[in-house]
Amino acid sequence: MEFDTIAAISTPIGEGAIGIVRLSGEKAIEIADRVFRSPSGKKLQDVPSHTIHYGYIFDTKEERKIEEVMVTVMRKPRTFTREDVVEINCHGGLLATNRVLELVLSNGARLAEPGEFTKRAFLNGRIDLSQAEAVMDLIRAKTDRAMNVALGQLEGRLSRLIKKLRQEILEVLAQVEVNIDYPEYDDVEEMTHQMMLQKAEYVKKEIEKLLATARQGKILREGLKTAIVGRPNVGKSSLLNSLVHENKAIVTDIPGTTRDVIEEFVNVRGVPLKLIDTAGIRETEDVVEKIGVEKSRKMLKEADLVLFLLNYNEELTEEDRGLFQAIRDAEAVIIVNKIDLPQKIDMEEVRRLADGKKVIPVSVKEEKGMEELEEAIASMYFSGEIGMDETAFVTNARHIALLKKALESVEDVLKGIDQKMPIDMIQIDMTKTWETLGEIIGESVQDELLDQLFSQFCLGK
Repeated sequence: MEFDTIAAISTPIGEGAIGIVRLSGEKAIEIADRVFRSPSGKKLQDVPSHTIHYGYIFDTKEERKIEEVMVTVMRKPRTFTREDVVEINCHGGLLATNRVLELVLSNGARLAEPGEFTKRAFLNGRIDLSQAEAVMDLIRAKTDRAMNVALGQLEGRLSRLIKKLRQEILEVLAQVEVNIDYPEYDDVEEMTHQMMLQKAEYVKKEIEKLLATARQGKILREGLKTAIVGRPNVGKSSLLNSLVHENKAIVTDIPGTTRDVIEEFVNVRGVPLKLIDTAGIRETEDVVEKIGVEKSRKMLKEADLVLFLLNYNEELTEEDRGLFQAIRDAEAVIIVNKIDLPQKIDMEEVRRLADGKKVIPVSVKEEKGMEELEEAIASMYFSGEIGMDETAFVTNARHIALLKKALESVEDVLKGIDQKMPIDMIQIDMTKTWETLGEIIGESVQDELLDQLFSQFCLGK
């Protein structure tokens, strides 16, 4: 399969030490040769693959040097796209890289679409679709754990498992065909049903094992939407600043300082939290504060995790008790802040209202109890260490939906066997399972879906 030659800036926009313009395609080296001048006079088409060369980018129309560069030449098939690839290393900065890009585009390259380099790697068979999606997961990873999971998927951990399941299904489907077409024994139908039953139970068990990782995998990929709630002046903004290790939120002794939602990503023991510091929830006549309180109530309903703060130095109020009621069905940690001050809160009542939820006494100001808080959050989602080297995590919503669909199909196989349906009818559902698993790795996928998936990538990747 041959495509035209594409080019794009592959480094982030802005000032930096180096900017890279990448070309990929049949004429990548030829186009680079048109704009590159080496002091030794050598041509890029004559150099060995996977070598780097010093020289200048030259505008032949204006007969002038544009940039001093190092150019890397990589010949197919040992490249990311399995096409000829050239990377022009320029000085970082908008002007330098854009000038070089404009020059290669005017000499025959086309500007790449978002994710087109990775799309070509998929279309040329270097990676499958789940590995291509892992590239974006790797770029967006917020924690070491998330990065390790993405690397595992990029290396083909999930792909290998899916391919193994599909091969197991294919083998049993082939055997069923043989038994139907060439029956040698009277009990061939019973033997075929038994064979299909064993394989269906095995596939069902493996899919369920994968789906069991989906909750943790989705957390690693997207992070937990975490709402910090409580009455005004209990220390919500101080807690956010402490977890982020930066003064992101304004902290004062005046109730109602936070009037809008503040969002920030933070890594808590490998769990990515999308922290949301909300306005203090209370009855108020202030129009602006009232809007903030309503937003806080809305975020409370949408949050994956709630950090509910109370004041150790104040008695429980009806507003506190109302918030306990509001988080009754939510995943939550109760944080009793300001333990550096004299106790006025009834801790027995707090534990009773918590109804089994973890209660952590802390002093955000003096950094007391913060390690216990972080450990409590981490243990809610990752109890113990995860064997990242062995576990194939499902992190992608598309993969989860397809695995659930495949599970339904294999369960239909088991129902059909239990009801002693004809084997050719059961075979239809087993084939559907095989096809659905194939969609995960891109064995059968529509062009519209590919366009949608790769459009989410950054330009130049």
